[in-house]
Parts: sequence; C-alpha cells; structure tokens
Amino acid sequence: MSTVTVEVVYAQAGKQILRRVVLPGGSTAEDAVTASGLAAKFREAGARRLGIYGKAVAAGTVVKDGDRVEIYRRLRADPKDLRRMRAAKNRTKA
Repeated sequence: MSTVTVEVVYAQAGKQILRRVVLPGGSTAEDAVTASGLAAKFREAGARRLGIYGKAVAAGTVVKDGDRVEIYRRLRADPKDLRRMRAAKNRTKA
C-alpha cells in the first residue's frame, strides 16, 4: 500500500506549528489534521477551514505526497475593514 507524507501547519499570533505526518494513499486533508494532533491540542483549531498551499479546500480533499495542509483560524477583524478604517483616519489627518 502506498503512503503520502504531508505537512500540517497551524499558525497562532507570533507562532507557527508544523507537523509532518505519513498517511495511507487516498487520505484526506481532514485525516492529515487528525493524524497531526493539532486539532486536539488547540481547541480553536477544532472548528476549522482548511487549505493546501494557500487555496481553500474541503475537508474531504484527497492529499498528495508533499502537500502542505493549512489550518485556518478565525481572524479577529476583517482585513478590508481595517484598511478602510486606516484610510479614513489618514484622510481626517490631512
């Protein structure tokens, strides 16, 4: 039976955790996250969105050898809203 080796990454503010896991061929992104133990270690990673190399994927997406599965956390604020607020603040200063 073939195996695939993938990296699972979870980033917190100022810290990135990376785990390399070996899985049976045909495993999914969700299988990789479970095997990494990161969801169990970090509660906020439990309700998650996943991606592979920066592209959002469904949990059932089959991973390929060498993939980097990323666990996305919730953002504290929408980056677009923050940019708008900074622009408005800069306009009032001028």
